[in-house]
Amino acid sequence: MTHIYLQRFFGECGAEYGKTTDISKAEGECGIITAMVAKFNAENPDLRVDVNVVAWPGYPQLTAQVAARDPPDLVTMHEGVISDYATKDLLEPVEPYLKAAGIAPDAFTDAARRGVTIGKRIYALPWDTHGGLFHINTALFAKAGLMRGGKPVLPNSAEEFVAQARQFQARTGKPYFIQSNVADPAFAARNLFTYIMAQGAPVFTDPKHIRLNTPEGLRAANFLRLINVERLGTQNMDTPAAIAAFMSGEGGIYPTGTWMIGTFEQEANSPGRPLYKSYAVFPYPRLWGEHVEFVSGHSWVVPARRRTPQQREAIARFFKFMAAHNFDWARTGHIPAFKAVLEDPRFIALPHRADIAPLATIGRPLPSYVLRQNAIEGLVGEEAAAAFTGQKPVQRALADAERRVNQLLSQAE
Repeated sequence: MTHIYLQRFFGECGAEYGKTTDISKAEGECGIITAMVAKFNAENPDLRVDVNVVAWPGYPQLTAQVAARDPPDLVTMHEGVISDYATKDLLEPVEPYLKAAGIAPDAFTDAARRGVTIGKRIYALPWDTHGGLFHINTALFAKAGLMRGGKPVLPNSAEEFVAQARQFQARTGKPYFIQSNVADPAFAARNLFTYIMAQGAPVFTDPKHIRLNTPEGLRAANFLRLINVERLGTQNMDTPAAIAAFMSGEGGIYPTGTWMIGTFEQEANSPGRPLYKSYAVFPYPRLWGEHVEFVSGHSWVVPARRRTPQQREAIARFFKFMAAHNFDWARTGHIPAFKAVLEDPRFIALPHRADIAPLATIGRPLPSYVLRQNAIEGLVGEEAAAAFTGQKPVQRALADAERRVNQLLSQAE
């Protein structure tokens, strides 16, 4: 029997789903991926995928395995991390596996293909696209007079955003925006990147220099600062507090990720809960320029190592299986990586998916030539949050973010 070693995050739930081969019965990221691997093993008796579950995000362990020259055969990897490994020849380009699996790169969505391409090579099987969404309490929006034809009215400019937020708060007595401004650098970075990109300004013009302290950066950051100056959003909340506030009906919009759709939809289907029959979700609205949004995605990479022909064939077979089951993964709330799944009636029939599907087209990752993207998100988010909450003057915070990121990149190899 041929064995391949798969390493992933998404949590451990083998006791509940380890023997489940009916993927439709599994729920959540952990349950669905666990059932998928169980089904693959059941359908391929000549192969065995051995799974190691690592604590999120798993990269310190992977780096140690690579250093010991004993990496796994398949690894879940955020698309923003691929460049750190691929540029050191620690990952195999996956075109041979895709070809053997009958998967054409043209089948990927625009956002997914951007996320796994470095130069002209594809370094992963894209698995989803995830990014921020406006999760909306429609009962409060109705009270605020911001519903039309059963859908929430979202702003088309920064000025409209402020006007609608003031109207919302005057009529409901609650903040328009729920924010996780404390200990959530991803929240701050995601908002800043999105609205710099929307103005047509590149966040990076080369692999070593970030551009934040620009007219576009100042415009976006000053807008996000105004939300706090005018108290249009909640203050001093971390992520758990912000999630709890949204589920308790304490605000109109919580801008958080695709991964929260399942949790909020469950609340929307629970009689007696504040979100009962009062939940909608959409991509970030266009406030300037072009409708684009900063995104990332999960993917499957193949670390470079010696493998038998049978193991290579097994990896291709696994890719084919995972591509065929991309709809099942889309039940998590993440956007599918394949165009055909976006158009699949089963996907469109899932709650809210038709509304969030544009993220596959408008989504933009950071350029794939940029290294240390996880660390960059942390540095930018830290400084951006200081700007938005008034701990630092906006221009100084953006300048400090540029300096810290550029210093990091000057040392990156």
